Amino acid sequence: MEQKEIVVRAKKRERFGKNEARRLRRAGYIPVIVYGSNAEPVAAAVPRGELAAILRSETGHNTIFQLEIDGVGTSEVLFQDWEFDPVRGDLIHADLRRLLQDQLIEVTVPVHLVGNPVGVREQGGILEQLVREIEIRCRPRDIPEAIDVDVSPLGVHDVLHVSDIPKSDRFEILDSPETVIATVGVVREEELVAAPAEEQAEPEVIGKGKKEEEKKEEE
Repeated sequence: MEQKEIVVRAKKRERFGKNEARRLRRAGYIPVIVYGSNAEPVAAAVPRGELAAILRSETGHNTIFQLEIDGVGTSEVLFQDWEFDPVRGDLIHADLRRLLQDQLIEVTVPVHLVGNPVGVREQGGILEQLVREIEIRCRPRDIPEAIDVDVSPLGVHDVLHVSDIPKSDRFEILDSPETVIATVGVVREEELVAAPAEEQAEPEVIGKGKKEEEKKEEE
């Protein structure tokens, strides 16, 4: 299903500094910088709730949307960077990148493991995913929500590498082909060995030694 176009309206910022940023946040906005596409950077104030909702959506930071800045114009943009308040968890700043239709960009996308490995269902192993995102290069409209990788054939000790991801004409994977994405390991129960009787009695010997030393000091 084609994604519904998102339009976010913003105001151009004329004043700067920490006090101005705090004033914007109290009013429900956050400061953003829009740059890229060989144009001058533009400082804007954007409704915090609208940007936060985009980051929480299924496509998250890879969501492409229209940013309409009063007195400047409309640009197609993508999140480049963002910052949350470490205490309150509120979005407090964002950098947005202008996009051109045919330009190639580099983004990170999630890797989803699909299927139940034979090493899990028949050999008692456990599936471990070591890499959850990979970096790709593609056109803005070709960014996938996620890359699905079938792990059904994996047996115990088998390893899935980046090179095992099927090639696509929509994107180029930038991570090393040798990078390990997932493996099926073996679950082993640790053997519990009872401590020797003399080790268990050791605290009493130490305690006795302390009492004898105290007795000698009193003498």
